[in-house]
Amino acid sequence: MSYFIQFSLLPLLAGLLIGLPSRAQQRPVQQQPVTILVPAQAHVRIQFGAEKLKQALVQSGYPVQVKTGRSTAAPGQVVLGLAVNAGMGKEGFSLQRAAHKPLVVSGSDPSGVLYGCVDLADRVLATGKLPETISVIDRPEMVLRGTCIGIQKPTYLPGRDVYEYPYTPETFPWLYDKAQWVRYLDMMVENRYNSLYLWNGHPFASLVRLTEYPYAVEVDEATFKKNEEMFRFLTTEADKRGVWVIQMFYNILVSKPFSDHHHIKTQDRNRPIVPLIADYTRKSIAAFVEKYPNVGLLIALGEAMEGVGQDDVDWFTKTIIPGVKDGLKALGNTTEPPLVLRAHDTDAPRVMKAALPLYKNLYTEAKFNGEALTTYTPRGKWAELHRTLSNIGTVQIENVHILANLEPFRYGSADFIQKSVQAMHSVYGANGLHLYPQASYWDWPYTADKAPTRLFQLDRDWIWYKTWARYAWQSKRDRPAEVTYWGNQLARQYGLSPEKGKAVLEAYEQTGELSPKLLRRYGITDGNRQTLTLGMLMTQLINPFRYGLFTLLYESEAPEGEMIIDYAEKDWHKQAHSGETPVQVAEEVVAHGRKAIEAIEKAGRATRNQDEFARLKNDVYAQNAMANFYAQKARAALAVLRYKYSNEVRDLEKAVPLLESSVQHYAELARLTKDTYLYANSMQTKQRKIPMRGVDATYIHWQEMLPVYQKELARFKYTIDSLKATPSAVAKQRIALRPADVTIQSPAVEAYPIEKGQSVFSDTTAPILGVAPELAGLKGLRLAKATQQLQRTSLTFTATEPVKLLIGFFTEKNATYLPVPELETDASANDYGQAEIKISNAILVGGLPLANVHAYSFKAGQHTLHLGKGACLLLGFIAGDQDVPTYDAGLAGNKKNIDWLFE
Repeated sequence: MSYFIQFSLLPLLAGLLIGLPSRAQQRPVQQQPVTILVPAQAHVRIQFGAEKLKQALVQSGYPVQVKTGRSTAAPGQVVLGLAVNAGMGKEGFSLQRAAHKPLVVSGSDPSGVLYGCVDLADRVLATGKLPETISVIDRPEMVLRGTCIGIQKPTYLPGRDVYEYPYTPETFPWLYDKAQWVRYLDMMVENRYNSLYLWNGHPFASLVRLTEYPYAVEVDEATFKKNEEMFRFLTTEADKRGVWVIQMFYNILVSKPFSDHHHIKTQDRNRPIVPLIADYTRKSIAAFVEKYPNVGLLIALGEAMEGVGQDDVDWFTKTIIPGVKDGLKALGNTTEPPLVLRAHDTDAPRVMKAALPLYKNLYTEAKFNGEALTTYTPRGKWAELHRTLSNIGTVQIENVHILANLEPFRYGSADFIQKSVQAMHSVYGANGLHLYPQASYWDWPYTADKAPTRLFQLDRDWIWYKTWARYAWQSKRDRPAEVTYWGNQLARQYGLSPEKGKAVLEAYEQTGELSPKLLRRYGITDGNRQTLTLGMLMTQLINPFRYGLFTLLYESEAPEGEMIIDYAEKDWHKQAHSGETPVQVAEEVVAHGRKAIEAIEKAGRATRNQDEFARLKNDVYAQNAMANFYAQKARAALAVLRYKYSNEVRDLEKAVPLLESSVQHYAELARLTKDTYLYANSMQTKQRKIPMRGVDATYIHWQEMLPVYQKELARFKYTIDSLKATPSAVAKQRIALRPADVTIQSPAVEAYPIEKGQSVFSDTTAPILGVAPELAGLKGLRLAKATQQLQRTSLTFTATEPVKLLIGFFTEKNATYLPVPELETDASANDYGQAEIKISNAILVGGLPLANVHAYSFKAGQHTLHLGKGACLLLGFIAGDQDVPTYDAGLAGNKKNIDWLFE
C-alpha cells in the first residue's frame, strides 16, 4: 500500500483545516441549497476552483450543485467568471455580495477566479456558512510564488557524481505516487503558490529520446514510459491549480551513457565548450520543449561549467536559447516558454544583456541569504547584485535555498519570515519567491525525525510553507493582527486556547533568531558545506580563514558587526567595538533560548497532535542547548585569542571553564537528539566540511561529534599543563614534505626547486621571497603566467604510487588569478580533496599576492587535471601517504598561530 494512503482519512482540504474552529469540526447544520454557476467552456482552473468551493460548502452542510449557465439573481447562487477590473491585477479576484443577492466570484484571469474560490472556501470553513454580504478585492504582491522539490539524494549513486540522479522508481519511489502529488499540489493551491521547481542535474536523459543520440537515455523502456506518464500527469494536475512547473538543470552535464559512449566525463567544470556536447545539449532541450511546451526551464550556468566568463554567455545564447527555439519550431509554436536564469556562479547581468535581444520571456533568480537563512537586513555587494537583476526589466526571483543552518530543527518564526519577504521587496527590489524545503532537502519527502514511521515534510513543516506563502501574497500585514492570526492557527493545530497558541508562536519566534544570529556572527560559510547545528571546532572560531572563510556571509548576509577574531584584536588594542558583536550575540542567543523554553512551557499540554507537539517541544530544548554551547564556546574563543597578544597562560586558563561548560551543553544537545533524530544534515557527501568532513554519511549526528569536542577540551587542558611545566614550549617543529616522482606527459614543463630566489613562472622573473618550511626541497613546475591567464591549465601525468599535487592559489580575488576551489559555487571543488586550505600564507612571490596551498590527491595511474583560467603555482608532487599540515605559515606578518593548542 502506498505510504500516502495512510493519510486518506484527512479531507482533501487538509491544509485549510489546520486550526479550524470547533464549529467546523462538529456535525454541520443543514443549510439552504447553493448553486455554483460556471461559464460555458470554463477554463480548467475555474472548474477546479468550483470543485474546491463545493467541497467546503458540502462540509459546512450545504446541498450544492455545480452548473453551467447565467445568473438568475437568486440569492442561493455563487457566480464564477472573469471580469475586467483595473483594481485586481494579475491573479487578482473579487468577492462581492449584497444582501439577498447572488455571491459573485470574479477574477482578472482563470487563476484569479481559482484564488477567489479558495478564499471563499476558507471563509466558509472558518465560519460554517456563506457570508450574507461581502466586498473584497485582493491580489498577490509577488508575481511568482514557488516551492521546490529536489529530485536528488543524500548520498551519491554508485559510479556517479554530484547531481546525477536518473528518474527511476528504485531511486525515487515517491516520484511515481500520484496521490502524493495531488496532496502536495493541493497544499500549493491552498497557499496560493503558482510555481513548482523540480531540481535535477540532467533530467533530459530520463524524459526525452534523441534520434541522433539514442544511447544517451539512461533509463530502461518501461521506466521511460512511466516518466512520460508521470510528467504529463504532474503538469496537467499542476495547471488545474494554477501552478507552473519549472524543470531545473545544471550546465555542462551529460548523461552517463552518453559520457561512457564518448569516453568523456559526465561533468567537468574546467572543460571547454565542445561541439559534441553543445549539440547534444541543444537537441535535448529542443526535444524537451517539443514534448512539454508549457513547462518552464531553470538554467544553472554555474557549478558544472566554469562560471563568470564568456562561456556562460555563449552557452546560454548559442546552445540553450537556440534549443528552446528549435523545439518551438518543431511544434509550429511561437509562444516562448519561460526561462529562468540562475545567478549562482555566473555574471547574470552580462548574460541577460546578451540574451534579452534573442528571447523575451526571461526571469532571473538568486539566493536570498546564500544556502542559509541569516538576516532580513541584507546589504553590500550581494544586495547590489539583486538590485541590478531587479532593474533589468524582468522579474527577479528570491531563492530561499537549502537552509543549511536551520536543519533539522523545526522553524516557524512568522516575524523573521515576514521581515525577510519585506526585505526582498524593499532592499532587493525582487518580486518572486522560490522556496526550498525547511530541512532535509536532499531526503525528500522525509524529515530527519526518528519516529516509528518516517515523517513527511509536508506534514511536519506545514507552517513553513504557509508562512512564506502568506507573506509572498501580501507582506505588509499588521504585526499585532499577525500574532493573533498565527496564535489561532497554532492553537487549533494543537488543541490549545488562543493565548497558549500565542505562546507556541513565541517559542517559534525566539528559536527563530538562534541559527540566523549564530551563523552570521560565528560561521565559516553561508553554504551547505557547514552544518551549523552540529557545532564548530575551536580552530574554526579562532582561525576561520584556514577553513576557507566565505566573507560574503559577513559582508552582505549579516548586519554590520565584528567577527570573533576582529573583536579580540580590537579588545586587546582597547578600540571601540561597532555593530553586532560576538559577545552581544552570545548574550542574545542565551536569552532567546531561555524565553523559548518559558514560552513552550507556558503553552502547556496539547490536546491534538500530541506526538508532534512533543517533538516541537524537544526541538526548543535542543536549540536552547545549542545556543548555550555556542555562547560559551565563543566566550572561550575570545579568551584564547587574547593569549595571542598577551602570551599569558592565565588567559588560556580563563577559557577552560567556559569550554567545559560548552561541552556540557553539547552533551545535553546530543542527549536530546539521540532518540529523536536520524541525522543533522541531509547532504551526507564529501562536500560537507564544517565542523568535520562528511564522507559516506559520517559525522551526521551529534552523538558522533560529542567525542570530538570532548577530545578538543582534553587536548586544550593538556597543552596548558605543558605550557605551565615548560613555559617556552612552542608549536611542533615543521618537517619538510617528501617529493614524489611522476612522469609528465603534457605540457612540456621545467622543474625548479622551491626555495628563495627561484622564479616561479617561465615568462617572468618574479622570485620566491619566502616559503613555508614544509615546501622547501619540493620540485615546482614552471609554467608561463601569460598562458595560464589566457587558457585553462591542464596537466597530464603518470604516477606509480598515490600522490598529492600541491597548488598555490593567490589570495587576491582577481580575474588574472586562478579562482580558489570553493564549494559555495563549485560542486566539484572537493573531488580531489582540494577544497580545504592546507598551509595558508605559505609562499610569497615578488610583486604578487601571498599564496595559500591546497592539496590534490590522486591514485596511482595516469591522470589529466583540468584547472581553470588564471595564474597559480604548481608547487610539486609529494607521496600520497603524507599528511600536509594545516596551519598558517605567517608570511603575511600575522600574529602567531595558536591552532596547535587544540591539535
